[in-house]
Amino acid sequence: MTKISSALARRLPLHSQLLDGRTKLPKGKEGIAQAIEKLGYVQIDTIAVINRAHHHTLWTRRPDYSPAMLDELQAKDRRVFEYWGHAASYLPMKDYRYYIPRMRAFPWGDGWIKRMYERHKDVMKDVLERITKEGPLGSADFKAPDGKKRGAWWDWKPAKTALEMLFWKGDLMVTERRNFQRIYDLTERVLPGGVDTTVPDPAEVARFRVKRALCAHGIATQREILDHLHISSKEKVPDALDEMVDSGEVIPMKIKGFEGINYYVLSDVLRNASRLRKRNPRLHLLSPFDNLIIHRPRTERLFGFSYSLECYTPPAKRKFGYFCLPILWGEQFVGRLDPKADRKQKTLVVRNLVFEGGFKHYEGILPALAEKLKALASFNRCEKVLIEQTMPGKVKTHLSRTLRL
Repeated sequence: MTKISSALARRLPLHSQLLDGRTKLPKGKEGIAQAIEKLGYVQIDTIAVINRAHHHTLWTRRPDYSPAMLDELQAKDRRVFEYWGHAASYLPMKDYRYYIPRMRAFPWGDGWIKRMYERHKDVMKDVLERITKEGPLGSADFKAPDGKKRGAWWDWKPAKTALEMLFWKGDLMVTERRNFQRIYDLTERVLPGGVDTTVPDPAEVARFRVKRALCAHGIATQREILDHLHISSKEKVPDALDEMVDSGEVIPMKIKGFEGINYYVLSDVLRNASRLRKRNPRLHLLSPFDNLIIHRPRTERLFGFSYSLECYTPPAKRKFGYFCLPILWGEQFVGRLDPKADRKQKTLVVRNLVFEGGFKHYEGILPALAEKLKALASFNRCEKVLIEQTMPGKVKTHLSRTLRL
């Protein structure tokens, strides 16, 4: 069986995830569309202490990115659509047909989703009729029932629930977002002409899942392949993987030091792997929802970096901060920092910056880190960077001085 070094096992995903600088994406929207197609999905998240995760993930791959590009790719160009990928995600429009089986299977299971679906059938009918007659609508276009108070996003009033159900069912699509709020329209009015809507069989979906995961991650275990996209045909993936190995399209392999774990790689990716030599390190500040690190056990195994998002942890129990960004320096994670964009003061505040215990090359990384923090500040409409706390403490003085240069 093929065996590769741990260094190559890191370079393959870094290359596949467009983080090593080898792949030159076009500028503007086309580069963003190509990035989404390469990654397979970009996860949507609501947390906004800095620009939301989907924007941050794309900015990391293409520094000229602006949120308006994604808006246009969805609402005007129809190159991407929203649905459930790994989680709520922006997805390549060309992949639409592989999500149809999941739509047709809605409501999923026999739990609360099905109960909500049955309870809201009449409301769904009314909502669908309104959108058919009036055109695109969002939840704000539907009045709350008499005597009911409209609350935060978790206050699922009947019309909002109906919109969600019709969306997951495939009757509605998100035609655009306005101030991050979904605006829905009939699917047939959103899908662009020429999109393949033939329904794939379970075996075809399973092959798609294998290829999508390996294309995005370079190498992956069977479990990581299953975790990449949470769509239909899960039970068929092992058979698809075996068939693709038998045909030579996929190569089973081992990583030195992890011989007990079976990995897989696309054969054409493995053929080109020898070109992935070590390069001068690039610095990235990754979103907690970045595709490279979303599978935490994989990140720890391949990179030796233990990471968890602490925004849901009580403040007194947090070790590093509310919304820490992992610091990727070349082929290793060297630390994490907790930022907040104070847009009133136009200041990017770094509330905490912690380097990994074994990392000592601060002087070598600080110029690149300072430049990246300036870029992150600009991306978040801030004009300056304030460092509040660092570990070790001496880094604060050096980094603050470097930021002023």
